Amino acid sequence: MTQQEIQRINELAHKAKTPEGLTEEEKAEQTRLRRAYIDAMKASLKSQLDNIRFVEDQK
Repeated sequence: MTQQEIQRINELAHKAKTPEGLTEEEKAEQTRLRRAYIDAMKASLKSQLDNIRFVEDQK
């Protein structure tokens, strides 16, 4: 997910709150970008969790 895609998500979110709203094309783009963002966050979290190693105390 690039910074430009994140900016576009924010632009669409702000435009959706205006009286004119979003066109159908923009709604589809927003849905696609949001899904890509969520998928990227899930992959990042999974990667972090996969790299966790538990160490037990040696007492």
